[in-house]
Amino acid sequence: MTALTTPARPKHDAGLQPVPWRRMAWVTWRQHRATLAGVAALLGVLAVYLWLTGLQIHHAYATSCHPASSLACNINFTGRYAVSVNVARVLLQAVPALIGAFAGAPLLAREMETGTFRFAWTQGFGRWRWTLAKLVLLAVVVAAAAGAFSVLFSWYLSPFSAAGYSIPFATDVFDLREVAFTGWTLAAFAIGALAGMLIRRVVPAIAATLAVYAGLALATALWLRQHYMTPLLTTKLSLPASAWIVNQWYTKGGKFAFGARGSQIINAIQHYSCNSSNLSPAQCLTQHGYTWWASYQPGSRFWPFQWIEGGWLLALSVLLIAATVWLVRHRAA
Repeated sequence: MTALTTPARPKHDAGLQPVPWRRMAWVTWRQHRATLAGVAALLGVLAVYLWLTGLQIHHAYATSCHPASSLACNINFTGRYAVSVNVARVLLQAVPALIGAFAGAPLLAREMETGTFRFAWTQGFGRWRWTLAKLVLLAVVVAAAAGAFSVLFSWYLSPFSAAGYSIPFATDVFDLREVAFTGWTLAAFAIGALAGMLIRRVVPAIAATLAVYAGLALATALWLRQHYMTPLLTTKLSLPASAWIVNQWYTKGGKFAFGARGSQIINAIQHYSCNSSNLSPAQCLTQHGYTWWASYQPGSRFWPFQWIEGGWLLALSVLLIAATVWLVRHRAA
């Protein structure tokens, strides 16, 4: 075969070679640095506030709360900072949802809505490599930033925990701590990315992300979390302050009588005139043959619960990202 009969190799073959992962990461950084800057600004402003306020809180606790039941502690520590801490806890609950809605949801939805993904696929990226370069890089950065932020928040809240004003399992605190906050932030990002790929429009994807995240967070706080480990049972009328009481009820003669809430216990308390005695309602009912029962999670299970919640949120995030990649490969033509 001579040079005249040898088929010419298309000049554009070199352009079809896969782009190295390093270059893809660089393109992702260049394309989404504004999003990362927004996440950094959000967490940065909150971090500065927590740091400055936390220094004051730690100083007030160290100088006024020995013991924590003293009048000086109630005035100089609890009275001055309780409201601001409660507001901070409520506001921080929205941080993962905001990251998922405004960093995760537009990530692919904007590309699909504007059609710019078609150009990217002609540059040697490939569908699934293009998707992974976007999702994995941003997910790792977001998770790392959330993890660092959660450590700062735990330090900020530690004086209130030491003083007994915040139990480890409190609904508005547990998912803001170390492992759980990182897991929730990563899950919100993955929910947003999948919603963006499914809906392919930015604004509806943002709304869907907020709705799905809120539903998952509420279901976890109200039902799922308490079943991570089997609760302990006790008839002791006093439990450690760090315990999370899951349920309470009364029995009489070995049979269920009524729950610790509702009209039946109110009628029983009024019938035995418990309010007029020096005893607590539980002590009064105990004298009349009732036994108080409680199922609870001890405070020592805080870290196992953190790892359980972080673990299933990580698994969920990986599953959602895998589903997003699958959709890109099969439905984004």
